Amino acid sequence: MQDKLIKKTYKYKKMLQDALVSIEITPRKDSYFMKISDDFLRMAQSYYQDGVYFLNKENYEDALASFSYGHAWLDAGMRLGIFKSSSNDYKLFSI
Repeated sequence: MQDKLIKKTYKYKKMLQDALVSIEITPRKDSYFMKISDDFLRMAQSYYQDGVYFLNKENYEDALASFSYGHAWLDAGMRLGIFKSSSNDYKLFSI
């Protein structure tokens, strides 16, 4: 059971890492949506950092949750239209 959790945690870490690299912000710099996209991206990055912290502590449950929440912020931004993926690998997102 622990092996499955560890494998899934690293899978979600990689997925969030790849998604963060591929994200492009779409709103104009002077728009209200730019602030929203900054907030969403900052949340995803913070959850990624939290996940790495938990991973280093071998706390796989919280690491997996952090990576999942971080990815959810990017997914929400993609659905809202404040992000697009530069990699055209939309398998990273649930759009």
